[in-house]
Amino acid sequence: MFKPTVGPIIGHTTTDHARIFIRGEMKGNAPVFAGLRYRQKGEEDWSPVIFIELTAKQDMCAVFALDDLAAETRYEYQCGWFNAISPSHTTQSLQELPLQWPQQVYQLLTRSSRAAVPRAYIIGSCRYLRMSAGVAVLPHWGDRIFASISRLVQQATPPVSALMMTGDQVYLDDLNAITPDKDLKAILAKYRAAFSQPHIAQVMSGVPTYMILDDHEIEDNWPANKSELDTALYINAMQAYELYQASHSPAHAMLTNGQAIKPLEKYWYTFTDGDIEWFVTDSRTERNLSVPDRYILDQRQEQALFDWLIHSPARVKFVVTSVMFYPDRKRMGDDAWKAFPEQRLRLLETIRTHRLKNVFFISGDVHGSLTSRLTHSEDPEFEVHTIVSSPLCNSWLLPYATTATFILDQPLASTAAGEYRHELTSPVISQDNFAHLIVDTEHVYVNYLDREGKPLQSTSIKLR
Repeated sequence: MFKPTVGPIIGHTTTDHARIFIRGEMKGNAPVFAGLRYRQKGEEDWSPVIFIELTAKQDMCAVFALDDLAAETRYEYQCGWFNAISPSHTTQSLQELPLQWPQQVYQLLTRSSRAAVPRAYIIGSCRYLRMSAGVAVLPHWGDRIFASISRLVQQATPPVSALMMTGDQVYLDDLNAITPDKDLKAILAKYRAAFSQPHIAQVMSGVPTYMILDDHEIEDNWPANKSELDTALYINAMQAYELYQASHSPAHAMLTNGQAIKPLEKYWYTFTDGDIEWFVTDSRTERNLSVPDRYILDQRQEQALFDWLIHSPARVKFVVTSVMFYPDRKRMGDDAWKAFPEQRLRLLETIRTHRLKNVFFISGDVHGSLTSRLTHSEDPEFEVHTIVSSPLCNSWLLPYATTATFILDQPLASTAAGEYRHELTSPVISQDNFAHLIVDTEHVYVNYLDREGKPLQSTSIKLR
């Protein structure tokens, strides 16, 4: 067996279920299969091997579904792919083959169902990996921060529950003005290059990884910059996104081994980690830019978000939106929630009038990191926070955000009931970084670290 050409990537993980993505390679005309086996750490016997046939139609990608796992338990697993000599092989007959597994043994940890247990997460976005003629140029520049993340994961207490990547995991348009990538072959090559770098591969093989797209998974400032020639680009970009980012996510409600990676009708999703819940919005592909009916989330997603906020019993609620919820940028803010003030106000009023507590907005996009607190002039019970983490790797062509980037001297919104006012609760970090979140019984701690893993800034937010 050969080691995966991309992966393994641990995706959505619960107390008893885990999804693992891998990619193989086409070699000649013989059928190609991926295999995976697992066991609880400390046990000698492996599970029966799970086999999935790989197809060129899905770029030789597959997602394994591990069920009936034990909660809060560490598992070991091995995976790989191979050519079957006989074209008549089935996943049943393959069980008789004497396979030689790749040496690497990976580990995964299932979730705990216990409430009020400290949990940790890594947050990041915007990983620039310049490609020229299909080749990653200086790829270690876009990968080195993951060496620091890997070291933190290995030492972290509490253990890191998930890596949340909030957008721009790939830049399909990094050389857009010169050689835009619009055909599927070139787009898939970028994904393979981005997710097969050694340090990010090491992190994703051991930490459940959740992703949502932003504009650079398609085109800068999509769909505002969309042209009549971009129909094929969108189809190809979303096919690649579904294969490499959405396939192992909770956007697929159910998943069985061997199931084709089917097209999705929505990209937003939720997941639970004990008494902490996440709603990962799609704030990119459902936009309507037509006046007066402008929205960033369509009606179905908006209603699902409101229902979740109101009815979820979670102690802490994280809402992921790839673009900034607040504060607003002075320039180029029309790509974020600033351009959709009515829908943003409906969301804020829902949180305020239902007296919802411990709601946090997680985002990236702006190439700067910060925390900020939002309050209401006439309602002392209202409070929400935003946590922004960006970029994992910037391009020298793109500026970092600074404090001067944002509108901080006026209310975010004003209504007859009062004003929504915000303030920074941390400096704006203007360099490559990632966020390490720790949620305990009384606080959310936001620790920003640089590409070497050195502390930059820490903020403590008291839970209510």
